[in-house]
Amino acid sequence: MILSPETLAFLMTAALVAGCIDAMAGGGGLIALPALLAAGVPPVPAVATNKLQSSLGTFGACIAYARAGHMDLKAFRWPIIAAFIGSVGGAWLIQRVSPAILAGLMPALLIALAAYFTFSPKVSEMDRHSRVGIVALSLLIGGIGFYDGFFGPGAGAFYTTIFVALGGLGLVRATAQTKAANFASNIAGLMTMIAGGHVIWVAGLAMAVGSITGGQIGSHLAMRFGSKLIRPLLIVMSLGLTAKMLLDPKNPVRALLFG
Repeated sequence: MILSPETLAFLMTAALVAGCIDAMAGGGGLIALPALLAAGVPPVPAVATNKLQSSLGTFGACIAYARAGHMDLKAFRWPIIAAFIGSVGGAWLIQRVSPAILAGLMPALLIALAAYFTFSPKVSEMDRHSRVGIVALSLLIGGIGFYDGFFGPGAGAFYTTIFVALGGLGLVRATAQTKAANFASNIAGLMTMIAGGHVIWVAGLAMAVGSITGGQIGSHLAMRFGSKLIRPLLIVMSLGLTAKMLLDPKNPVRALLFG
């Protein structure tokens, strides 16, 4: 597929904004994927190409958080590995069943996530005692990894919620660990898409430039302003993604609510 320079510039700009938001709160796919579809890229190549740019952008954000000392890959290596394995399973399954099952559940899950960050006590920047052990945490993160490989939207916000609510991490550290887990699940999904020959490399690499730049900006903003910035963005992105899904005529919840 040949894309014009103007289209590539549009996609790079969209990826920059998406990368910035994704580094702070997750949900960048809410911007990047529709941009690819608007550029005329078919759905499956659009998902595959979005995985490419998102993987590279998330990797850049990981480096920024690691350099600042907010990421602990040793302590959380098992949840990261679980995210990778889960995503492989999800990417394998999506080739065999319809994602409409999860599409119907997603709006309710995202509203619950937004409610948690809206009404829960103020999230501290300091770590607390974990409510679950590393095995249970890994299983939960692996479940989100499975979802990321199978369907995808909102995975970053779900990772962050688990690291905060059950892992006992402060919001900035939880966001940092989210980037590591998200990178693992993105890479797993990308490998599956490459094997299927669906990636549009020119568009994906051009978007990666914007995504990496946006990821650097977003991660530094998140580290500077902490929960004052991350918490509202998590709420807004969760509700925005819910609205987008409910506006999709193919979503089973929309059909149930609006006939």
